[in-house]
Amino acid sequence: MFKWTKNIGPGTLVAAAFIGPGTVTMCTKAGVQFGYSLLWAMLLSIIATIVLQEMAARTGIITQKGLAEVIKGQITSPLLRNLAIFLILGAIVIGNAAYEAGNISGAALGMQVFGEANAMLYPILIGVIAFIVLFIGNYKVLERSLVTLVLLMSISFIITAILTKPDIMAILKGTFVPTIPKDNFLIIIGLIGTTVVPYNLFLHASLVKEKWKTKEDLVIARKDTFISIILGGIVSMAIIVAATATTGGDITNAFDLAKGLEPLYGEYAKYLLGLGLFAAGITSAITAPLAAAYVAKSCFGWKGTLKDNRFRVVWAIILILGVVFSSMKFNPVEVITFAQVANGLLLPIVAIFLVWIVNKSNVLGKYKNTLFQNILAICIILITIVLGIKGIVSVF
Repeated sequence: MFKWTKNIGPGTLVAAAFIGPGTVTMCTKAGVQFGYSLLWAMLLSIIATIVLQEMAARTGIITQKGLAEVIKGQITSPLLRNLAIFLILGAIVIGNAAYEAGNISGAALGMQVFGEANAMLYPILIGVIAFIVLFIGNYKVLERSLVTLVLLMSISFIITAILTKPDIMAILKGTFVPTIPKDNFLIIIGLIGTTVVPYNLFLHASLVKEKWKTKEDLVIARKDTFISIILGGIVSMAIIVAATATTGGDITNAFDLAKGLEPLYGEYAKYLLGLGLFAAGITSAITAPLAAAYVAKSCFGWKGTLKDNRFRVVWAIILILGVVFSSMKFNPVEVITFAQVANGLLLPIVAIFLVWIVNKSNVLGKYKNTLFQNILAICIILITIVLGIKGIVSVF
């Protein structure tokens, strides 16, 4: 355990990235509308995240390159290469600008449980905190800041779930016996899209090469990935469990969930959830601009560290856009929900790129995918495609 805590890092940052306001919102909706019955979808999401993030981390350590850079290097046709870069940049950089508004709005929402008088200033304050952490440009500072926030968030949501005194047998049934209630395909896609985040695959590949430099470090990187994502999944499940305990009212996010729990469990539930939502929002508010900057760096082949001015310009633009749109009082819940469903629909495309790369001997050599890993990856891609098609059909 001591060795793991010493080597903790990229996996926890990935967990920090996927447990944002989007996860809180989707898990809350799932719990309120369907009780424990969609816990299986979260379990599926956790397995899919572990499989795909391990591939991304393995690619980053073995090649010592970003994922976009590796993909770009393997496409020989200039036209197809430019098209791939355009798709990646469009999906990750532009998409993250939209997610950032929801991240900052979510963190601000969490702060409102401590007082709504300064609600207008909260997005700016969160933006300043995120700016300072990113501008320092020190990987260890960034890592430790996010690990602390993730622990705070995890404790808050898990304690809240325990306080609801859940039905253990119903939880086990919902986790291991898949059921698909009528007209909930978009919720299932959203749960997958908020956990298996496409930009996390690029972020993870870039972060592992910042921390580890040799092939022997792959064992440590895998442990970091598995433990962090499993813990992150438990937190997501805890949000669904807590939301299941609420009855009535228009509950669409953690702030509404806190109000729903207050009559049953007292005022402290509100503060626990407020802290959890704040931590979830600010961790994602830091990792989303960071991921966008890493993708731009990888696509354009920039050299340099986190302190490179071009790198800073990219994350600063994403962060500023997030603060501006958050301050304009758009409805973050609707934006977040749409973003997570879009994430779920985009996932198969990014996953296909990744699986193609990890099967190339000239890229990974003896570390390329095994048959079992390919079977798992193909199953995940097929499931996300089927759910995506069903979700689109259900909309129309």
